[in-house]
Amino acid sequence: MSVTDAEIATKSAAMRPYENRRTFAIISHPDAGKTTLTEKLLLSGGAIRQAGQVRARGERRRTRSDWMKIEQERGISVSSSVMTFERDGIIFNLLDTPGHEDFSEDTYRTLTAVDAAIMVIDAAKGIETQTRKLFEVCRLRDIPIITFINKIDREGRHPLEALDEIQEALALDVTPMTWPVGMGSDFFGVYDWKSKEFLTSDAGRGGPFNVVKPVSGLEDEALTGTVFDRVMDELNENVELGGEAYPPFDREAFLEGHMTPVFFGSALRDYGVEELIRFIATFGPAPHSQQATGRKILPDEDKVTGFVFKVQANMDPKHRDRIAFVRLCSGTFRRGMKLKHVRAGKSIAVAAPIFFFAEERELAETAYPGDVIGVPNHGQLRVGDTLTEGEEIHVTGLPAFAPEVLRRVRLTDTMRVKQMRQGLEDLAEEGLVQIFKPTIGSNWIVGVVGILQLDVVIERLKQEYATEIGFDAVQYNTARWVEADSELELRKFLETNRANVALDRDDKPVFLFKSAWEVTYIGEKNPDIRFRETREIVHTADG
Repeated sequence: MSVTDAEIATKSAAMRPYENRRTFAIISHPDAGKTTLTEKLLLSGGAIRQAGQVRARGERRRTRSDWMKIEQERGISVSSSVMTFERDGIIFNLLDTPGHEDFSEDTYRTLTAVDAAIMVIDAAKGIETQTRKLFEVCRLRDIPIITFINKIDREGRHPLEALDEIQEALALDVTPMTWPVGMGSDFFGVYDWKSKEFLTSDAGRGGPFNVVKPVSGLEDEALTGTVFDRVMDELNENVELGGEAYPPFDREAFLEGHMTPVFFGSALRDYGVEELIRFIATFGPAPHSQQATGRKILPDEDKVTGFVFKVQANMDPKHRDRIAFVRLCSGTFRRGMKLKHVRAGKSIAVAAPIFFFAEERELAETAYPGDVIGVPNHGQLRVGDTLTEGEEIHVTGLPAFAPEVLRRVRLTDTMRVKQMRQGLEDLAEEGLVQIFKPTIGSNWIVGVVGILQLDVVIERLKQEYATEIGFDAVQYNTARWVEADSELELRKFLETNRANVALDRDDKPVFLFKSAWEVTYIGEKNPDIRFRETREIVHTADG
């Protein structure tokens, strides 16, 4: 099962360019160690020389994936970031996602652009609410999942208990790839029972990983002569029961999303990181097909297609830039190509595409399916847009969610209305907030999934647009998109209820509700009207 770097490099040399792409996301509940694991993967991949800590002191080293000022100050990820690096001929496109549920919409859309996901679980806390939600999104899209049970250098649940929870709570077959050798104060390292290796530290118990000891088995002196007897007894029991209770690794079941390989480790102390990156290189999926209107887009097609899954404004505040993150689905992209912007019905020249490394970037001369490139633009490209070499086709599957928090914007300086509206439009374009323009009255209403997003909006408008705002409560607490089979019935309903109707930034009608009870009540009174909690973002030529 274990594969060397040389074997990976030899295999990758024989692949077509897109086949050596590994595009994956890291998902987790907050504080499970996602950002630390991200940086250790980058370090292991040779992309950085020193990993920064989210809450580092002393030198105040800055994390590479959390590049926004508010992320560095609060020690959380609030926006997805992309990092591309190469190791042994394999190109890794790592998409780091926000763990906090208040930013889940950004995460959901990012998951449309990946081929696999690493699910990080805290060894002590197990599967938490946000982890379960993100897993369900992966399941809906048949995204293969690799599980990393983190923080085993601290006291945590019994390994078998952790495996059983994943199997039962997520209805997944699990196959342990490694076992912890002790936990907490008795932590000695990790046993890779597939490759017969003991991953440990020359500093002894609790030290950072820096030694790989080949072993013949659990009776080897390298283990028994180092590890406490009580720890060895438990390890013997775990491996014996694990071999009987859990199925062996099946790549087909993994790629179909039915089985998750499980790695025990400690991102902070480097245990399990190397095993993860080798597994992704060897067994991770190459770019898959992408569903679109009318057909599936296959990665081996000659013509270029791609879709925008994220827009980020002001990554470089000095230049007020706006970058569209484009996942390539097919063809060979070359810098300077003219691609059709399907929604606008016109071609655009992609003169300065970029590869990302968090906030750092370099020109992308050539890119293949699975790659994520940044396309600088001045607002032409939006989330959900499709780019092609001429075909009228729209990539599908990008979701928008009804907000659970609604607030009216209060501007401190009324002379800065223009800056405020531009800032809110930009942040809505990113997907950080939703904007609703009431049919009666001129004050915009902002909608978000969680309260923390409002803090980010205030901070970013202040930092990036020199505009101070606040938020006032409104009588509404949720919104729903309004649809009907009959255009006449829809117009009649909207006209009758103008006081509760607004338009979103795509001019789609939205009904603002005062309570959950009202959602049910009005829905029952108007059976011909559909009130949608989600809608798919598909931009056609008419918007």
